[in-house]
Amino acid sequence: MAAPTYSLFAMGNPLLDIQVTNGDELLKKYKLKPNDAILAEESHAPIYDEITTKHKVTYVPGGAAQNAARGAAYVLPPNSVVYTGAVGEDDLAHQLRAGNQKEGVESAYYVLKGEQTGACAVVLTNHDRSLVTTLRAAEKFQPSHLSSSSIAPLVEHAKFFYVEGFFLTHGIESTLELAKKAAAAGKVFAMNLSAPFIPQFFKAQLDSVLPYCDIMIGNESEAESYATAHGLPSPTDLPAVAQSIAALPKTNASRPRIVVITHGAESTVVVSSADVQNPKTYPVAKLSADKIVDTNGAGDMFAGGFIGALILGRTTDEAVEIGHRAGAMCVGQVGPQLKWPKEDVIS
Repeated sequence: MAAPTYSLFAMGNPLLDIQVTNGDELLKKYKLKPNDAILAEESHAPIYDEITTKHKVTYVPGGAAQNAARGAAYVLPPNSVVYTGAVGEDDLAHQLRAGNQKEGVESAYYVLKGEQTGACAVVLTNHDRSLVTTLRAAEKFQPSHLSSSSIAPLVEHAKFFYVEGFFLTHGIESTLELAKKAAAAGKVFAMNLSAPFIPQFFKAQLDSVLPYCDIMIGNESEAESYATAHGLPSPTDLPAVAQSIAALPKTNASRPRIVVITHGAESTVVVSSADVQNPKTYPVAKLSADKIVDTNGAGDMFAGGFIGALILGRTTDEAVEIGHRAGAMCVGQVGPQLKWPKEDVIS
């Protein structure tokens, strides 16, 4: 029997988000920034037990690329999206699988017996979110999984690939394998900067993947971090940063590189390497404060909607608008989720 085929193959760190609201005291106690994403250090270890025992929490399937995969599945026909990453053999993994199944994403996990599935403490304050991640099984993903008999056909038949920047902290070999295969086959490889610490501390890994990137997505703080790490003269000039990334050398010259930089409720900047000198800025429809529940995952849902729209054959202009709609819908939900039953965001 032929293996199923999926248009989009996504890869990242599967995490179960553990969300807590009104987290000002937690920010102070654990020395966290209100709108940031970090890997947990020893000093952060107690936060997971603390929030689950002393606070009312909400559990939501998470992980940047997994969120984006669910966002893409929201706009695509059934059986269009498959996602891989490493999990343990535990209840957290079961919750992630159930969440993916509900939202139309096929889980193709690398399962590690005896390991715990990764988790992310999400500390919400006002309209900000601070993410503290313990990767656990996620950082033990093996490149051999991509060439296994169950996964290799999924890679071979996919048309688009999406990898989160967080994966570069441990999975550069696997990322490059997918990126190079995509470039060689003329398929689309997309990546997200994911967090300011990625270009800051994993610059070499990021730079090694960029030649294969057809699409690079990031937000304003990630773009500023990239610019600072690369010595660009105006780190806060988002169009200039996007132009710099778009103009970098590219392995597959048959397709231009598209760089997308979001800026929350302000605007979104897009630069194509085919027209580097003319960045485009797209306004974001403003939401009233009472419609903003939770900003966690909004950027991922934008990315998923944007990629999903491109898979559907929409123009870049249309894809940005669909991404904006998905992101706006997400901030009205608790956690990185979209509305169910589904609402039309592509018409």
